[in-house]
Amino acid sequence: MFISIFSAVESGVIYALMALGVYLSFRILDFPDLTVDGSFVTGAAVGAISIVNGVPPILATVFAALAGFVAGSITGILNTKGKINPLLSGILMMIALYSINLRIMGRPNLALLNEPTLFNQIDGFWGGLGIDKTLNGLVESMGVDSLPGTWAVLIIMTIITIIIKLVTDYFLKTEVGLALRATGDNEKMIRSFSANTNNLTIVGLGISNGLVALSGSLVAQYGGFADVNMGIGMIVIGLASVIIGEALVGTRTIAITTLAVILGAIAYRIVVTLALRADFLETGDMKLITALLVIIALIAPKVVSARKEAVRKKRKRTLLASQRKEEHSA
Repeated sequence: MFISIFSAVESGVIYALMALGVYLSFRILDFPDLTVDGSFVTGAAVGAISIVNGVPPILATVFAALAGFVAGSITGILNTKGKINPLLSGILMMIALYSINLRIMGRPNLALLNEPTLFNQIDGFWGGLGIDKTLNGLVESMGVDSLPGTWAVLIIMTIITIIIKLVTDYFLKTEVGLALRATGDNEKMIRSFSANTNNLTIVGLGISNGLVALSGSLVAQYGGFADVNMGIGMIVIGLASVIIGEALVGTRTIAITTLAVILGAIAYRIVVTLALRADFLETGDMKLITALLVIIALIAPKVVSARKEAVRKKRKRTLLASQRKEEHSA
């Protein structure tokens, strides 16, 4: 059980970058961007083919993020310059990326098992520090028999994800970031202040898909392969992470919301991992579990809010009735 949850948290931290990208497009820009299903694979494809051709993993990961930025920017151009519906422009780019990703990889899937990856390098550096023995000893002292092989991926990826979160928080508070947020809230208003909303949309979608592609590259290196179909349903997973995080933590400020998205991605992975341990569920049911999680995350806050409102009205009626009774007795 401990190993399963550990792996779920580990992958959740990596997928949190993708969830941050989805948050930027869906929540900040209010743009239903379906490019995500394609740009996730683009990141994995560019990262994998670069590593296979001898590019250092860190550079391959940067190239993957840049490729995602280009894909997102093209979606923005189709919408703003081509005047294509936001939903349709995302769908068109997603379809185009399927063929582009096949061209990049040259085949439907690409193995990285015998190639140097970012995580292999992290493990190699981490192993020399001896931190694993200390952490595993600490966990073992708490009565846990099953211990993870290495803590390197979890700790390093947590640090990277937090850094990207802080950079995102800072960016959204800059002049460009505030204009980006205003574009999503009220495009006509921000345009009246002479802001170029078309360029803001293009840049916003580029950054969003850059984060998605970065996550795709890291997932490919983490899993040891890139597959042309690995992005199917990724937009739903990203939305599930955003919605679950917002339901659990809230959206009072940008900093809290981005933290909620990260925690939502981790919570999603943990719930799916625990659900798949049930005897009546199979690996193929993961999409069904995702859909149910999103439905619950969407409905639960409304049900809780409705119950609170009903209780408030009931208390108000009781208070009014008691006041009238006191007035009548007087």
